Amino acid sequence: MSTQLAFDLPLLETYRPEDFFPSPANAAALHAAKTTPRLLLIGPTGSGKTHLAHIWAATHQADLLPVTDLGDILPYLAPTAAIAIDAADHASRDEAALFHLHNLLAAQGRLLLTATAPPRDWAHLPDLRSRLQAMPTALLAPPDDALLSAVLIKLFADRQIVVPPNLIAYLITRMTRSIATARALVATLDARALALARPISRSLAAEIFDRDTAAAV
Repeated sequence: MSTQLAFDLPLLETYRPEDFFPSPANAAALHAAKTTPRLLLIGPTGSGKTHLAHIWAATHQADLLPVTDLGDILPYLAPTAAIAIDAADHASRDEAALFHLHNLLAAQGRLLLTATAPPRDWAHLPDLRSRLQAMPTALLAPPDDALLSAVLIKLFADRQIVVPPNLIAYLITRMTRSIATARALVATLDARALALARPISRSLAAEIFDRDTAAAV
């Protein structure tokens, strides 16, 4: 079977509020992002934390900063600043800088931190851990069918791909129930379809699932 080269083109991934799909799995976190000026948002990888961080930043007129550069940026921040830090539990985080950021914004500022686990699992400085554990916290629950369907449709749309309606329901019944898996699955389907010069379809998805199952045996 002939194949063609598949180029890794940049994706148009959007984080606009209107592109976030509310469901029972994320409704409480979405409400908190829109209403809570100091918030710790916890959820698994790919669950929508970054999207919610953008929504919080837009709502509270905040800057979204990388935790890895926080030590360099901190001296220039005012006590009234509004700051969102995505992936605050990143392996390269500066815990002292996070501690000083929390204290700097405690009285007049606004602060959002996202993480994949509670601070007790990754904050090693006792003072930082105790302060983060006292922050208002919102949890992202595992995705339900409605949320997974919406995410899959959006991921295909980000790649400018229109798929047959029966594909989404088929993918949900076969895939591991996580948004991280949905992201990887869409990327795999796109790459495979490009390589084979075939449209993305249920039959192509079945081939990928069968291949992965055989590889795991």
